[in-house]
Amino acid sequence: MPLYEYAVVNDDGSHGQVFEVLQKIGEPALTTHPETGQPVERIISAASVPRPMGGPIKGDISNRNLEKLGFTKYQKSSTGSYEKVLGDGPDLIKRDNL
Repeated sequence: MPLYEYAVVNDDGSHGQVFEVLQKIGEPALTTHPETGQPVERIISAASVPRPMGGPIKGDISNRNLEKLGFTKYQKSSTGSYEKVLGDGPDLIKRDNL
C-alpha cells in the first residue's frame, strides 16, 4: 500500500501540518484530518525507492546494456527530430507537418 502525504488546509488556504497515511490505491483521498476533522488535501511528494549500496544497480540502462537487450534508443536533437543513438530502426524520427 502506498504512503500518502496530506497537509492541513489553513483558513487562509495555506498548508499547515503535514502528515502521512497508509492507504490502498483505490481508496479515495482524505478530505478531513482523521483526528482533528480539519480540511486536508493530498500533496505531491517524491517517491522513496530503495537503491542498493555499492555493487551493480538492477535495471542497468546504459547504452551498452540497452543495445545488448535489443532496444533502440533515440535522442531529441536541437531541430526537434529524434536521432538514433543505438539499435535497429530508422536513423531519424521526425513529426510530419500537418
